[in-house]
Amino acid sequence: MGTTDEAVVKRFYEELCNDRKNELADDLVTASHRVHDPQVNADDGPAGMAAAISTYQTGVDGHWEIRDIFSAGDKVVARWTGSGRHVGDVNGIPATGREVSDIEGISVHRMEDGKIAETWQVWDTLGFLQQLGVIPAK
Repeated sequence: MGTTDEAVVKRFYEELCNDRKNELADDLVTASHRVHDPQVNADDGPAGMAAAISTYQTGVDGHWEIRDIFSAGDKVVARWTGSGRHVGDVNGIPATGREVSDIEGISVHRMEDGKIAETWQVWDTLGFLQQLGVIPAK
């Protein structure tokens, strides 16, 4: 099951996130999908996931790059970096035009019947805000 589940998660990042094919959410996440992320408030299900990702697709012209991916049991772990240009509102922060790069993140996806059923993730929100100039860098 590991490589099949990893392929689903790769499609999530490469096709849904990067290629902006948000309509794939129904194919990639379960109807009851839930996101656990202290920085992202997302509704449950495919529409909630697509809406959360859309914030970064449109506000930061975001790009996600998988750095590592592996699976164990019903979980797939992806270590990724995010990059882009802040071109629109992101969580109340108006566009700055600044580039962001190498924003580190780790997501643990629980798989169920070939789809992502639950996601726990953490990412470098402080670094993101510093690169936007919202919070002073060191």
